[in-house]
Amino acid sequence: MIRDQETLNILLHSVSRFVREQLVPVEEEVAETDTIPERIVAQMRELGLFGLSIPEEYGGLDLTMEEEVLFAFEIAKASPAFRSLIGTNNGIGSQGIVIDGTPEQKEKYLPRLASGEIIGSFALTEPGSGSDAASLRASAVRDGDHYVINGTKRFITNAPEASIFTVMARTDPAKKGGSGISAFVVEAGSPGISLGKIDKKMGQRGAHTCDVVFENCRVPAENLIGGREGIGFKTAMKVLDKGRLHIAAVSVGVAERMLADTLRYAMERQQFGQPIADFQLIQAMLADSKAEIYAARCMVIDAARKRDAGENVSTEASCSKMFATEMCGRVADRCVQIHGGAGYVSDYAIERFYRDVRLFRIYEGTTQIQQIVIARNMIKDAQR
Repeated sequence: MIRDQETLNILLHSVSRFVREQLVPVEEEVAETDTIPERIVAQMRELGLFGLSIPEEYGGLDLTMEEEVLFAFEIAKASPAFRSLIGTNNGIGSQGIVIDGTPEQKEKYLPRLASGEIIGSFALTEPGSGSDAASLRASAVRDGDHYVINGTKRFITNAPEASIFTVMARTDPAKKGGSGISAFVVEAGSPGISLGKIDKKMGQRGAHTCDVVFENCRVPAENLIGGREGIGFKTAMKVLDKGRLHIAAVSVGVAERMLADTLRYAMERQQFGQPIADFQLIQAMLADSKAEIYAARCMVIDAARKRDAGENVSTEASCSKMFATEMCGRVADRCVQIHGGAGYVSDYAIERFYRDVRLFRIYEGTTQIQQIVIARNMIKDAQR
């Protein structure tokens, strides 16, 4: 890895080749069928992509944050659905256990997550609590050696495929906000769990979300992450800092793919007897996109390096997520404009990407939540 540059280069080269030769050719199939072919999933397992950020002692590759964002730049050059499938195992679906899990929890779940034997999912959002995650209402009541969980979670990524859920629930109703929230590992086969219908989304077909309903779901007390009540919200926030950097990196990779496709189109498309890439107003849109992608890429790498150095990167992660996802939306819009009428029909990938990338500005904390986080951190720092 960056601890071993040669190994890292081999990994990134392998991923780039996998994207180019295996993923891009089946993008349209995934969009039409809403399903990732099983042979592709098997290849992901073989490449170790389900365990990129899981410690080596549990069978993962234990990538640093910087290594992970470099990987994300590459995998994101194909449809976001592919990254979404492995993303929860490497991010929010496993990191609660990696960061705060007990030794027994790590030993039980991390090796199977790393191999791709099981798929992880992160159940935080509810019908009445999205951006205001600390107001969640799902409850977990202690009953002997178990907790009984009740509540509904919404828009849960990979829920239809998930084998385990990291579930945030309120264990102390007397405490408002995040201090009364705990985190649990809940296995998908547990009695009392049911799934809603798969959501029909604007984009990202092949990446599935749905409601997860808990009705008197009994969970062993040993599945309380960290073995202590009241730390679940802090666990979630640690996980989201990492996740925000990952989504920022994905936004950079997708933007690079869209711009590469669009530059190629602009150099081939003829109008007024010459390629449209020769026109200065087209060149301005290409140049603006290139500059913004470069800026976002630098931000993400800088923030990742600071996290690897042990710094608190709450502000930097939010800055990166906000700028990179908004940038990606602007690049998508320019790329459709450069394609003209061709960008509005599904013959070209840009039409699909335009819809896919809209989600980036919403999940892992909306742009507006990132603005609040950044400003509050600024004020807090100024008051010290």
